[in-house]
Amino acid sequence: MEYFIELTFSGLTRGSIYALIALGYTMVYGIIGLINFAHGEIYMIGAFTALIASSVLTYLGLPLPAILILAALAAIIWSAAYGYTMEKIAYRPLRDAPRLSPLISAIGMSIFLQNYVQLAQTADYLPFPALIPEFDFLEPYAGIVGSTDLVILVVSALGMIGLMLLIKYTRTGKAMRATAQDKKMALLLGINVDRIISITFIIGSGLAALGGVLIASHIGQINLYIGFIAGIKAFTAAVLGGIGSIPGAVLGSYILGLTEAFATGYVSSDYEDVFAFSLLVLILIFRPAGLLGKATIEKV
Repeated sequence: MEYFIELTFSGLTRGSIYALIALGYTMVYGIIGLINFAHGEIYMIGAFTALIASSVLTYLGLPLPAILILAALAAIIWSAAYGYTMEKIAYRPLRDAPRLSPLISAIGMSIFLQNYVQLAQTADYLPFPALIPEFDFLEPYAGIVGSTDLVILVVSALGMIGLMLLIKYTRTGKAMRATAQDKKMALLLGINVDRIISITFIIGSGLAALGGVLIASHIGQINLYIGFIAGIKAFTAAVLGGIGSIPGAVLGSYILGLTEAFATGYVSSDYEDVFAFSLLVLILIFRPAGLLGKATIEKV
């Protein structure tokens, strides 16, 4: 039972990181129908930004909690700026183009950002400092859940709750829902659709950067390829839950994380991806719209 609980916490930790990234995928798709394949690279840039910021703050002699908070803020702001710029340069000019054009542009942005980071940093693995301190009250349960797991679970939950409250109760959130439902009608009602789409990219990029900081501190190393792997897994989670649905992205992420954790623990780590993508295939066969997605009816 103790091993089962340990695997459960491991799966929830993975799922929390996937959820922070998957929310960006599903928000962008829900509003403009675009699969932003460069989103994983935003997650990676957030981790590298936090590494640079934490190195400078450590040199200045700041305490560990302050370094963690300030490095995370720097990563969120910097990655949000990348997301905003990417939308404005790579996607906005192609908004009325055939659907294949922005998709190719997204893949091009992903390759560009990978090579940019490789030239600016390195292709090798870099050590990431342990920014999350050890909590004394967790010492009796150290074999089940660690301090980094707890922080990831709590911070991710707060981030997701904050996003849902923003979308449900704020003026910006209502404008986002209106834009997702019908962009032309939103324009007629006076909503600045371009601004809402930019805000969506900013929020999604900030959440992905937060996930990058948390997982980098948990694992202890980063390189430029972490965005590709995490991005594919998060996209899988978004499709699993029903892409375009925020609750679906969260549900799909936790199901994927738990599936990988139990496959690793009870079978072999070599087969965790096999179980994860097999689950996706089964869901798409029996429920193509995803677990919480709604099948769209096209009028002809």
